[in-house]
Amino acid sequence: MDYLIRNAMAADAPAISQTIINALRQSNVQDYSSEIIDQVAQNFSPMAILQLLAQRQMLVAIVDNHIVATASLDQDVVRSVFVDPSHQGKGLGKHLMKRIQSIATNAGLNLLRVPSSITAEGFYASLGFKKVRDEFHKSERTIIMTKTLGL
Repeated sequence: MDYLIRNAMAADAPAISQTIINALRQSNVQDYSSEIIDQVAQNFSPMAILQLLAQRQMLVAIVDNHIVATASLDQDVVRSVFVDPSHQGKGLGKHLMKRIQSIATNAGLNLLRVPSSITAEGFYASLGFKKVRDEFHKSERTIIMTKTLGL
């Protein structure tokens, strides 16, 4: 599969929003209630994506001229790693995470943290992240995981 990973741009906001919402509604629904999914989806409107672009380094993966995945780095925290369900299981998430880890290493970071969904815990564990603790925001469970870089 041919793909391109690049820095996200403001013009990408609608496509990033749609990719995230597709993943939430199709993949995360197995682990979270529709109320939690709706609440989280509100954080990823195109306008919200534009605000996030100003706060963190955001990447996109493009296949056939369409954005199909995204990931971002906010200081030492990996955030918003989502792959459109039609492209999951093809290695795009791993490629994005490899790029994120490279950016973090080049910035001199020794540790990456990720607030993982229940759905993505196995994915991050397969990349060497270890569970530190669970956090709960009302009934939404997030798994805090870390990975030491450079080992």
